[in-house]
Amino acid sequence: MKLAPGLAIQKSPIDGKGCFATQFFPKGRKIAEYTGELISEREVERRVKTSRKHRICAIEQGRHLDGARGGNGTHYINHSCRPNCYMRITRGHLLFMALRDIRPGEEITCDYISTHHPDDYRCRCKAPGCRGTINRK
Repeated sequence: MKLAPGLAIQKSPIDGKGCFATQFFPKGRKIAEYTGELISEREVERRVKTSRKHRICAIEQGRHLDGARGGNGTHYINHSCRPNCYMRITRGHLLFMALRDIRPGEEITCDYISTHHPDDYRCRCKAPGCRGTINRK
């Protein structure tokens, strides 16, 4: 797997492995593009049924990317209820953007609120104000 520039994969205090900054990302700057295998809605449904933990992101109606297959390491970006980045979809590309300045060594995190994870999927972010699950507000 070829990692996106400025990122490293390391053990995460949140869950398993995480994606960490190796360079400074100023607020508003693109961190990386989410890459992976392009799959259909039908294939999403099949893969979601076989595993509670998956790396699938929707990019437009009926088109999804599975970052666990052919990705660039961004599929290791863990959830946090107080994230330091957000996802932006532009012309069929899913980009991770810095919500605030991110320093080298910080784990890159994103709020998974609107993903394919089940509503009862426990959150492990330990952030102040953690909502306890990934998909519930």
